[in-house]
Amino acid sequence: MEDMHFDTVCGNIAIVGRPNSGKSTLLNRLIGEKVSIVTPKPQTTRTKITGVLTRDKAQFIFVDTPGLHQPGSRLGDMMVRSVYNASDDADIAVLVAEADKRPGKPERQLAERLLSSGIPVIVALNKTDKVKKDAILDIIARYAELGEFAAIIPISARTGDGCDTLLAELAKLLPESEFVYPEDALTDLPEKFLAAEMVREKLMMKLEKEIPHGITCETERFQIREDGMIEIDVLVICEKANHKSIVIGHQGSLLKAAGSEARAEIEKLLDARVFLKLWVKVKNDWKNSPSFLAELAKSEGTFNV
Repeated sequence: MEDMHFDTVCGNIAIVGRPNSGKSTLLNRLIGEKVSIVTPKPQTTRTKITGVLTRDKAQFIFVDTPGLHQPGSRLGDMMVRSVYNASDDADIAVLVAEADKRPGKPERQLAERLLSSGIPVIVALNKTDKVKKDAILDIIARYAELGEFAAIIPISARTGDGCDTLLAELAKLLPESEFVYPEDALTDLPEKFLAAEMVREKLMMKLEKEIPHGITCETERFQIREDGMIEIDVLVICEKANHKSIVIGHQGSLLKAAGSEARAEIEKLLDARVFLKLWVKVKNDWKNSPSFLAELAKSEGTFNV
């Protein structure tokens, strides 16, 4: 059987790195739309988020992963496994690191695993808009010592600087293949999952201390009316009884504000009017509940349990 040849390239690209390195911001920048929530708090991304970009004869299938961290719960274990599963299934990996920091333990662990897998690895040194150029040269040299990367590219996911260079290098490494997704596709995630994530992002931005990481959101109803309006019911789950009143806020103020901000972003994403309803319930220590996490994984379709 003759080898098949295509005039297009397409492949899976795992975006990996430590928490808060800018992986989700980079994904949103590269595809030009917000499909992964972003907050200043570490471990915001909990599942594998897929973003698709098609340019000319190249289709990039990006997989944003949770930040590599020391897990402290069953949820944390699942997040770490999803990082390694994504890199194992990838054709290329992008290791996102901060341009003003020398490689630490997470970067060394990821570099060793990725380079030993045999796939091309690009280091994207992010946040260059906050670093002097002379300092970046030293960091580039430090990463070069870790192994033979396909490229080490300074970027700023926030401003977009260097991102076209990153895409050009990735395009060179993609395997010949027909496109997996339609050319106008942005993600393979269901709209109801994206809606719940938008709510979680807004709540995380408004909550302090440990509470943001103790909540999760599920879309329980997603219905398109005859007039085109979309009715969405999102359940907010917190892990401690005394957190419920904090999540709701005085006379419902915090929940209302988060819901209003989330609705605006969901409307932009779906290009439709949205009626969003939120309510809160307690599921004690849900992050360590095997049955609850299994149900969560099943509903999201993004975890490997």
